[in-house]
Amino acid sequence: MDSPKTAPSPLIDTPWSRMRQTLQRIERGRDGWALRWQAIFAGIDLAILAFFLVGPYLRNGPSYLIIDYAIAGWIGIELFARALSAQSWKRFLLRSMTWIDLVILVTLLFPDVLFNFAFLRAMRIWAIGNSPLVHEGLRRAGWRAYQDVVRACLNFAVFLFLVTGFVYTAFFYRQEPGEGFVDALYFTVATITTTGFGDITLPGTLGKLTSVVTMIIGISLFVRLAQAVFRPYKVYFPCPQCGLQRHDADAVHCKACGVLLNIPNDG
Repeated sequence: MDSPKTAPSPLIDTPWSRMRQTLQRIERGRDGWALRWQAIFAGIDLAILAFFLVGPYLRNGPSYLIIDYAIAGWIGIELFARALSAQSWKRFLLRSMTWIDLVILVTLLFPDVLFNFAFLRAMRIWAIGNSPLVHEGLRRAGWRAYQDVVRACLNFAVFLFLVTGFVYTAFFYRQEPGEGFVDALYFTVATITTTGFGDITLPGTLGKLTSVVTMIIGISLFVRLAQAVFRPYKVYFPCPQCGLQRHDADAVHCKACGVLLNIPNDG
């Protein structure tokens, strides 16, 4: 005889479990409450990037360290919250943003010894582009057709800011604040577009490698952005027969195998 199956133990309702469920809802939820919190956190990420830009202007003032350590405390709280909401420690440690935030945290805790790598926080903008905030926000606004364009723009903008931030931190950080960042941005745009005026170049082997990586990845993202802007809008709906994933918004049959489709209409 088969042994009777053991009934699964009921979930224990504790303050920690409730907090974990709330954090998971904020991170992955698609309802209005969760989207509002996601928008607030996105605004905080933009404020951290703004601090990176104005940091050199505040470097010699007492407010710099106050804001610097406040941001470090916020990132530490975020890391704790994401660790609590993760399904396992392994998944939490395998996330790229976990290690990026750890690097940012270390540079913020020791600003006099290490360069400010807060520009890496731009990766959060990339994560937002793949989050429910963008998908649901565009759908509710009736702009679902522009979803691929918005994501391509965000990816390109994040890469542009990351490269500009790295070039600024590694090569122009000791210059005048406004002039240094503008030079870094000018170099990055000229390199991505392969214009190559040559009036601003990066010295040494590190500078050459930075230029090579910027050209290779940057031109790929630029082409991807152009494709997203100019190609006809397609909806994501995997065909149950052949697996073709993108179809015309008003498609009735799959153009690859001819099977009848039932694409939902948001309208």
